[in-house]
Amino acid sequence: MEAEVIINQTKSWVKEIVIGLNFCPFANKEFINESIRYVVDDSDDFEINLTTFLSELHFLDKSAFETSLLIYPESYKDFQDYLDFVDTANDILAEFGYEGIYQIASFHPDYRFEHTQKVDAANYTNRSPYPILHLLRESSLEKAISNYEKVENIPVNNEKLARQKGIHYFEDILHRIKKQ
Repeated sequence: MEAEVIINQTKSWVKEIVIGLNFCPFANKEFINESIRYVVDDSDDFEINLTTFLSELHFLDKSAFETSLLIYPESYKDFQDYLDFVDTANDILAEFGYEGIYQIASFHPDYRFEHTQKVDAANYTNRSPYPILHLLRESSLEKAISNYEKVENIPVNNEKLARQKGIHYFEDILHRIKKQ
C-alpha cells in the first residue's frame, strides 16, 4: 500500500476519532496548523523500525513540527510485539538523551489497557488503523496541559465516552477508514 494512502487513512482517524471525539483536546490546533508530521515505515524489520524512530527524533530537533506520527503498517500485528517495540523505543529515548524532551504515546489496532477486557470499548481510545508511535514534544505538551483544567480527567472521560459509543461505532469508522 502506498504511503500516501496510509497517511490519508491516519489523518482521517485523527480527524474523526481523536479530534472528533475530543480524545485529545490538544490535537485540533496542531491538525489545523498542519504541525503534525506523518511518517510511514513500511519495513517489517525491528532494527530498521528503530532507526526510523531515532531518525525522527533527530528530525524533530531541527524542525518546526510539534509532533510526529510514526506509522508501521507492516510491523507489529501482534500487540505484545508492539508493546516490546514501544519499550525499546522508550529505552532509546533515555539512551540518546531524549527523555524529558520527547515522549511516546502509543496506538495500535488491537490496543488493550491492562485494566480492561479485550472487548471493552474503552480500548478504542488508543486503537488506530495501524501501529503508531506518537512522538510529542514535552515542552509543548506541558504548555498545553497548563492551560487545561483537570487534565487528569481526560482519560476517564475518554473511556466513558468510548463505552457510550460502543465497539460497533469504532469498528465501523475504522473499517470505513481502511477502505479509503
